[in-house]
Amino acid sequence: MTAPRRDERAFAAYAALCAQTVQQYHFLVGRVDFGGLGVAVWIVDEDPYPDAEAMVEDVRRRRLKVYASAATGNPHPYLSDVENDMFRAVHDAFGHAASGRGFDPHGEEAAWLKHSAMYSPLARRALATEIRGQTCARVFHYGGTGFPEQKAVLLPRWFSDPRSVRVG
Repeated sequence: MTAPRRDERAFAAYAALCAQTVQQYHFLVGRVDFGGLGVAVWIVDEDPYPDAEAMVEDVRRRRLKVYASAATGNPHPYLSDVENDMFRAVHDAFGHAASGRGFDPHGEEAAWLKHSAMYSPLARRALATEIRGQTCARVFHYGGTGFPEQKAVLLPRWFSDPRSVRVG
């Protein structure tokens, strides 16, 4: 909670996260006949899903609604709203839908673990802040309600190591 909003030492990791997210997004929305998944992504001004099951069902039907970054009043200090919307789309598709897990803390951890395999070690440093850091702040500081201020900082390196996940 006391970390600065942005730290220049994190910028290389966020640049890698952004570039790899854009590639994943183009694969997600790309035409099936050209090797993409053909998912139609709609950016909407309200939280679109009551639960993860509804989102997974939409992804099965090759559509995905994403709560617009611009509508949250919580701008990202590094990613543009468009880039952040792309990130939300790929995280929901390749994290939550691919793992079959919800939006609770355990679901976020499972989604982080599943989605982290699609990023380089450098980008995974920023991904850990985006998913693990925000989930921890939301649960332990805000009591599970509300969302913390978005930050572009790096957590300790072990946070981005998939081997840090304890199963059981």
